[in-house]
Amino acid sequence: MYEKIFIVIFIILIIILIRYIKKENAWKDPKEEFPRNWRITLSEKVIFYNNLNEKEKRIFEFKIQEFLLNCKITGIKTTVDDTDRLLVAASAIIPIFEFPEWKYLNLDEVLVYPNSFDTDFSITSGSSVLGMVGSGYMEGKMILSKSSLHHGFQNETDKKNTAIHEFVHLIDKADGVIDGVPELLLAKQYTIPWLDLIKKKIDEIYKGSSDINPYGATDKTEFFAVISEYFFERPKLLKTKHLELYKMLEKIFKTDGISRFKIKKRNVIGRNSSCPCGSGKKFKYCCGKGL
Repeated sequence: MYEKIFIVIFIILIIILIRYIKKENAWKDPKEEFPRNWRITLSEKVIFYNNLNEKEKRIFEFKIQEFLLNCKITGIKTTVDDTDRLLVAASAIIPIFEFPEWKYLNLDEVLVYPNSFDTDFSITSGSSVLGMVGSGYMEGKMILSKSSLHHGFQNETDKKNTAIHEFVHLIDKADGVIDGVPELLLAKQYTIPWLDLIKKKIDEIYKGSSDINPYGATDKTEFFAVISEYFFERPKLLKTKHLELYKMLEKIFKTDGISRFKIKKRNVIGRNSSCPCGSGKKFKYCCGKGL
């Protein structure tokens, strides 16, 4: 009995390994220049991007292009434009920005629904699901609500970003299982302290003495995704209210969340705006030449 189970598990692991190797070998690198209108969209809508220095912005842009070359984004009963694609890609890159070699080998396609949907992926009145990482026959797929995708970048005070939440689940899943412990990012000596901290914070949510989204109390996998949203939306508040969590998330994502979000206003670039490269020239005569 146990031998048969072991053989089945072994075969599944081999299939997954072969799939990952094939995808890594087929991974495409961007060759074209980053589109100028994409740079404008990022500056208008993505606070994280605006807090990067110029070298980091070029890295972020490269990772955006790389993601979009290797992951298909499909609208289901809705259209998908460049802004939608850029926001999906930004959601993917923000959590792993400090990991330049990271590739989402466990993702082939993001399906974008107009609004919420059911667990069977149907759109009906009363639907409540805003995002989901697929499994089984939906392995390699992610489903996102278009309205929630945009809301995550429009509202920087609610500690919520559905798309980042789902990509954190994918990061968690990259070690083979979604369990709230991102083994590829978290050093082994921090695993037990991390799990102890999760338990402590979930208990606080149940007691009603926490400002963390109650959905995080579902289990440790949802807690990790929920608290990551908090970290990337309200890092200063998280540090003030939950210092231990903040420090642990700094270790996981290898970044100081506060420095990435100190500029809260949007940097709207127009034809006559100063170029974001710091040259002092007007945007249309520098990076935006020919815009």
